[in-house]
Amino acid sequence: MSRKRISLRQELPLLVWLVIVWGALWQDFSPGNLLFGAIIAVVVARLFYLPPMELGGRFNVLRAIHFAATFLVKVAAASFQVLYLAVAKGPKVISAVVAVPLRSHSDLLVTATGHVISLIPGSLVVEVDRSTSTLYIHGVNVRNPEDAAQLRKEVRDAEAGLIRIMGTKAELSALNQEVGA
Repeated sequence: MSRKRISLRQELPLLVWLVIVWGALWQDFSPGNLLFGAIIAVVVARLFYLPPMELGGRFNVLRAIHFAATFLVKVAAASFQVLYLAVAKGPKVISAVVAVPLRSHSDLLVTATGHVISLIPGSLVVEVDRSTSTLYIHGVNVRNPEDAAQLRKEVRDAEAGLIRIMGTKAELSALNQEVGA
């Protein structure tokens, strides 16, 4: 079975990422180690099918800084909320799994959104439906439909922030039209 050749331009972000991970795993960023990591990255990319990482061609640094600061505040607030729930309510805390359809069908944005949400205490991605770009989130203290709607809003807000940082121009335009509507 032959597969379509991926251009170096499409594959380069993946290769660079694999080399960075290689250096981090060995805790050695010397030229020799990184060169060896690059050789291994090329071999891995040629032997195993890894879908090309489709980038939007844009990255907004100011939005990324704002997103990171907001994310850290949410992590701190959620940590205290989970601490309170654990101490005050213990095993009586009600949780639910909530389906959240995303705007983007980009593997990169769906994955990034899932990781951001999973890093915030009290929420965890338990399933991803790639065909519909739907994340299934286990949320703590989701007691009613209003709490589920709030969780959906938080996930879609995180996705919107990521679209503003690195989404395609089409995704950004669709988001701006949705917000403006």
